[in-house]
Amino acid sequence: MALKIRLARSGAKKRPFYRIVVADSRSPRDGRNIERLGTYDPLLDHGDERRVHLDAERIRHWLGQGATPSERVAKFLAAAGIIEPRALREQPKKSAPKAKALERAKAVEEAAAG
Repeated sequence: MALKIRLARSGAKKRPFYRIVVADSRSPRDGRNIERLGTYDPLLDHGDERRVHLDAERIRHWLGQGATPSERVAKFLAAAGIIEPRALREQPKKSAPKAKALERAKAVEEAAAG
């Protein structure tokens, strides 16, 4: 059985609330889970201590059993110091400034310097 530590959505429409659960990777997102390991409330401020709540002891247990965290949960675990942070994925090049924008930025720099 392939185990995943992932988010299961609950809460009302447009008021998301997530449970951090360990589940079989083949089960649906909000389907049956094995154990609840914490919560995540994205509506709270980033500095709020109640935004992410983790049961570190049980998470370490399930990681030892071979469970793999999802990308978002891995960020939470790394922030809590439970696992090492993952390498950032390559960002798309589409959002990089194009040639004309680079020329304009260079012209502004030269005008400011000279």
